[in-house]
Amino acid sequence: MYAVVQVRGVVNTNREIKDTLKMLRLHHVNHCVLVPDTPAYLGMIRKVKDFVAYGEVDAGTLATLLRTRGRLTGDEKLTDEYVRAHTPYTGIDEFAAALCSGETAICDLAEIKPVLRLHPPRKGYKTIKRTFQQGGALGYYGSEINDLLYKMR
Repeated sequence: MYAVVQVRGVVNTNREIKDTLKMLRLHHVNHCVLVPDTPAYLGMIRKVKDFVAYGEVDAGTLATLLRTRGRLTGDEKLTDEYVRAHTPYTGIDEFAAALCSGETAICDLAEIKPVLRLHPPRKGYKTIKRTFQQGGALGYYGSEINDLLYKMR
């Protein structure tokens, strides 16, 4: 399971990149989507790598994000009671672990919004013009994406 966060805006950008971000449901900066590890999604992520930060998310960070930023239709918060009532899982922590392992998908939970609207990171991005390997905020983070997502909780 990959977490993909849009870091840069799309003004004066190629149409293909705008369309790919739209297909990933990334319409605004600091929005995050969770996508499975499939070749189709990896190709889309590689196309927009200069506008997003992405990496493998772990169950603990995903549970924190769903607890703080998960929303249902009507802008209601996602709760353990809702997860217990609509899935076979006992709470958000167990649901997040199942999401990370690939047993379930985020769309299996009825009425959940697929986009997590995150806060800008505490202490800010390093720079949005360089890759993570060069000391910036773009591209592939690996498991370090969990630190960025924690700062954006």
